[in-house]
Amino acid sequence: MKIGVDKKTRRLAPMSDTNLLLTITIVVFFVMYIAAMLFIGRGFLRVQTFFNILNENAALIILSCGMSIVMITGGIDISVGKLTALICMSAAVNLDYHGGSVMTAVLLSLAIGLAFGIVQGALVAFLDIQPFIVTLAGMFFAKGMTTIVNSTQFNVQNEAFVALKNTRIYIPFLGSVNRRGVFVPAYVEIGVIVAVVAVIVLFFILRWTKLGRSFYAVGGNPQSANMLGINVRKTRFLAHLLCGLLAGIGGFVYFLHVGSGAPSHATGAEMNAIASSIIGGTMLTGGVGNIIGTFFGVLSLSTIKNIVSLLGLDDAWWTNITVAAMICIFLVVQSIVLLRKNKNS
Repeated sequence: MKIGVDKKTRRLAPMSDTNLLLTITIVVFFVMYIAAMLFIGRGFLRVQTFFNILNENAALIILSCGMSIVMITGGIDISVGKLTALICMSAAVNLDYHGGSVMTAVLLSLAIGLAFGIVQGALVAFLDIQPFIVTLAGMFFAKGMTTIVNSTQFNVQNEAFVALKNTRIYIPFLGSVNRRGVFVPAYVEIGVIVAVVAVIVLFFILRWTKLGRSFYAVGGNPQSANMLGINVRKTRFLAHLLCGLLAGIGGFVYFLHVGSGAPSHATGAEMNAIASSIIGGTMLTGGVGNIIGTFFGVLSLSTIKNIVSLLGLDDAWWTNITVAAMICIFLVVQSIVLLRKNKNS
């Protein structure tokens, strides 16, 4: 006699909050992009348009990944924008005024990012100071240090750096035909490769390592995480340290894209990183988030800005209003998910 399971009694396992928010983010991005291709057309029909979104936002992808990690642990870091400007200016001065090389500029960028991560992480984790206050101080410090390093904007003339900045990775089988009938292959900048590698590595860390699980546990419930034997202070410190390291990498990628130093660089990048994380499904309350979602959050944010621009609404307030509307919608979605979570628990 065979004993089986009645098919009528089978139920699909409920989707986790992280996967649900990730699915919503991906669907929203593809719906927006396909709608732009169908109704706006023009540039969105070219593959290079999508690659240009990646080229222009490679640094933001990396900064947003660091922001997501801190937000998953229940914190925040609003210093990454001015930290990026400080890294750009410091690297530019090192290359043009102190005879530095590309390698010294990279090491300097990483050192600055790590220094901010260590100091801010220690203040948050071991002195229990609110992350917003600590990183607000870090933002003002980075802003002041940028003008101390150099107060004027200038383009870097270092030949090795300029050659690296102008390097393009062409994809022969993708591209478009220009007005002269010549096929132009699509390309991405080096920064895009760095950003994609960062996303893959961080996805692996969050998904399959003890440290990644600790981030989620601390953000979800610090008391429960402590009872499970997780060092909450150390985990929060490592989250800010990793965010600082990613800010160093993202800062150099931004520098590689613009090729100059200026106190005004990356203005508002911290707000864009927070917005991208929220759109990507990272909850402000902590414990929920996905790096892949953050990646699509950056793409969604950039796509909606391009759509607004192509519709002829070039005034800055239209872009800000649209971004604000997107954030509000995703915050409402997060609230619904949170209510569902509390109801199930």
